[in-house]
This record gives sequence, structure tokens and C-alpha cells, in this order.
Amino acid sequence: MKKILFGVLAAGMFAVNAQAQTLEKMNWFNEPTEWSIKDGCLLMFVTPNSDYWRISHYGFTVDDAPFYYAEYGGEFEAKVKISGDYKVRFDQAGMMIRIDHENYIKTGIEFVDGKYNLSAVVTHHTSDWSVIQLDRPVEYIWIKAVRRLDAIEIFYSFDDKEYTLMRNAWMEANCPVKIGMMGASPDGTGFTARFSNFTVKHLPDAVRTKWLKENAE
Repeated sequence: MKKILFGVLAAGMFAVNAQAQTLEKMNWFNEPTEWSIKDGCLLMFVTPNSDYWRISHYGFTVDDAPFYYAEYGGEFEAKVKISGDYKVRFDQAGMMIRIDHENYIKTGIEFVDGKYNLSAVVTHHTSDWSVIQLDRPVEYIWIKAVRRLDAIEIFYSFDDKEYTLMRNAWMEANCPVKIGMMGASPDGTGFTARFSNFTVKHLPDAVRTKWLKENAE
């Protein structure tokens, strides 16, 4: 009887844990005035005149755009599907990986001069910016980030099947990060961004895994 009861309780516990990583359990940094979650999809109306950037080239620092996140330690693979009703220059929606206001990566779609661009901003005290201009508008993209040791590999896909590497960037190892979905509208009056299929998959620590193999009994 005890074994059966334990089995039922364990099954229930695992069922709860399987549903633990939900959008509803995440947190806002710079919560926008309008947002909703339905059927695993986050919709946000991106705050007007908001962005993330530090110092370089433009000479200013801003840290006021909406970011919906969960916190993770260790190594992982994260993915999200992104779309947006981009309107004006620099409207953007994507994934963000953040330690603090001086150390973060944001990556996704950025609308510049009427073109859709795959964009990545890497900030360690000062920001840099890299883009890949697309030859046509796209309804949505997938972004995948893989954290291994002190590196973040950023990939994009148009079908969640074939992924292409677009950036490999340094980020401090063994440091918890906030990871999630962000939007910014530096020049505009805001727009609607949509995020779905957000997942974060734990990856066993590479150094520890190597040690265990080398020291197996």
C-alpha cells in the first residue's frame, strides 16, 4: 500500500514539475503597460522610446525596455519563436541573456531603414552591434542560444529545423543569468511583439562531464 501511495505521489510530483517552467512563473524587468499570455504565447506592446544600449558610438546609456525573464545557472540551450508588427527604425524583438546592466546580450529581429535585420548586441560595459540584412520581410524567426563554459552561441532559423550560427560571444562562466524575451522601440511609439515556444533546456556542465569521464571507476 505504501509503495502504491508513494508511486502515486511521485507521479503527481513529476507531473507538477513537468509544468513548472511556464510563462506565468516568469518575471518582468521594465513591465510594459500592455501585455498578455495565452496558449503559451506572450504578447507585449513594446514601450515607446525604450531600448538597451551602453555608451559606445552614440554616447548614451539606456536600460528601460521591457524584458520578461527567468533566472538560470549553469549551461543551457534556449529557444524562442519571435514575430512583431515593426513600424519604424530600430523597432526590435528578441531574446535577451543578462547578468546585469553592464553585461548582456540581446538578439533577434531589428527593423532598420525599411529592412528586416538579424541583430545581435553584445554588451560588456560598452555595447557593440552586428547585423545580417535579410532580402525580404519574414513573418517570424526562431532564435536559439547555447551557453557553454564562457561562450554564448547564437543561432537563427526560419523553420526550427535548420539553424545557422550568427554570433559567438563571451559571457562570464559560472554566473547566473536572466534569460527571456525583450522588445525595444527607441525611435517609435511602440508596437506589438509576439513570442511563443519559449524553452530553456539544461545542459550538463561540460567541465564536470569531462572530469567524470576521465575519473570513471
